[in-house]
Amino acid sequence: MEEKLLELKNITKTFPGVIALDNVDFNVYKGKIMALAGENGAGKSTLMKIITGIYIKDSGKILYEGKEVEYKSIVDSINLGIGIIHQELNLLPELSVIENIFLGRERVNKFGKIDYKVMEKEVLEIFSKLGIEYDLHKKVKEFSIAEQQMIEIAKVLSQNANLIIMDEPTDALTDKEIVKLFNVILELKKQGKGIVYISHRLKEIFEICDDVTIFRDGKYICEEKVANIDEKKLIEYMVGRKIEDYFPYEKVEKGKTVLEVYNLTNKYIKNVSFELKKGEVLGISGLVGAGRTELCKTIFGSLKRDTGQIKIDDKNVEINSVEDALKNKIYYVSEDRKKDGLILGMSIKENMSISSIKDFENSFYMIDQEKEISEVNKYIVKFGVKAPSIKTLIKKLSGGNQQKVSIAKALMTNPKVLILDEPTRGIDVGAKRDIYLLINELKRNGIAVILVSSEMPEILGLSDRIIVMANGKITKEFDKSEATQEKIMKASIN
Repeated sequence: MEEKLLELKNITKTFPGVIALDNVDFNVYKGKIMALAGENGAGKSTLMKIITGIYIKDSGKILYEGKEVEYKSIVDSINLGIGIIHQELNLLPELSVIENIFLGRERVNKFGKIDYKVMEKEVLEIFSKLGIEYDLHKKVKEFSIAEQQMIEIAKVLSQNANLIIMDEPTDALTDKEIVKLFNVILELKKQGKGIVYISHRLKEIFEICDDVTIFRDGKYICEEKVANIDEKKLIEYMVGRKIEDYFPYEKVEKGKTVLEVYNLTNKYIKNVSFELKKGEVLGISGLVGAGRTELCKTIFGSLKRDTGQIKIDDKNVEINSVEDALKNKIYYVSEDRKKDGLILGMSIKENMSISSIKDFENSFYMIDQEKEISEVNKYIVKFGVKAPSIKTLIKKLSGGNQQKVSIAKALMTNPKVLILDEPTRGIDVGAKRDIYLLINELKRNGIAVILVSSEMPEILGLSDRIIVMANGKITKEFDKSEATQEKIMKASIN
């Protein structure tokens, strides 16, 4: 019989005007991985904050190892043995590995001085269990995101955590790094730890988790064994409706050729050539490191080309910078919206209009605020962006709403060619479908779309044509009617 490590019963949490959690239940079992699934706004983050003592519940019971507990602060949850690895890593980049792991909990000797030898011994024991070897005195900023995540796990384990919450742990990892992380999670499971796993990547739930709990609109829907549920049923539970056609492909008559790329070459890509028509979605597939993003950035002018030619509407164009691309009506929506696509400290309005701000200048070279606000509001309504106002800071929006703003920002430049690089990364299933419907609308409006995605069903479901890349080269091209997952994978490893 499964032994419960954590049990939440009838938990309710309200904020002014909002019921964030409505009488929900949640269990975590010893030596098991529990997925928590739900769209943005389902209540997942609120629940995690209650489990870790950041928020205090309004009502309900929390039982840890069978005993009812009451939190007054996050310290209480840490003392119980509960640790969380946030989506935004909580490390200080200028401090060393060992300083980060023991920050605020430094071991001291009898003279009251920090005892680095004791701390080193503890960390090396944890690293040995995780199968990693890092320089403990190296600054955290010198490590990759994947390595920093391992440091976060070590930090949680150093607190003697028996229950570990992982919030979108693979969001910024490569496929190889994900395999390594999964091996670590499985090792923690063997040690009897309870794991809560939160991810928008549904395939990971089926790959790594034992059980799944689904929330919707702040309510508990069900708890299921992962082995007893499929992806289609999971999505239906999450969104509250049947999804017969999750990838709503729409056939649109293509127009004339709008983009031609000939023998594009730099240190990342080699002799890449292809054409793209108005109203067409060209999918680009390939493994991590194949050169997909580098190709997009070269077309957009943020990476320099060594040789090759680009044509727009049958005319040779020189694209040596992002400004050149924008002048020629090419726009790139980055896979990393927080780093390259959005300015997190600015408002929705400022983010959405920044690339097309000159279009709002009046005859006195001043910004016509009414015109700008009108255009921004049009896209907010059109895309269903959920926010209190256009003055809301972009960093306060969910991932799906941030992505809608990124695409709206692109469309306000009136592009002929729109490059979407991993447009649904890190967003929930409902927001994904909104993006898919939007892609169909772009097709109907005659915009040529390049779609880069690591999700094979997405590429197969939305593209009119697919090119596959490996080692910076195009290895194969498929029409929608002939493309299969097996053929694409074979072409990806050439």
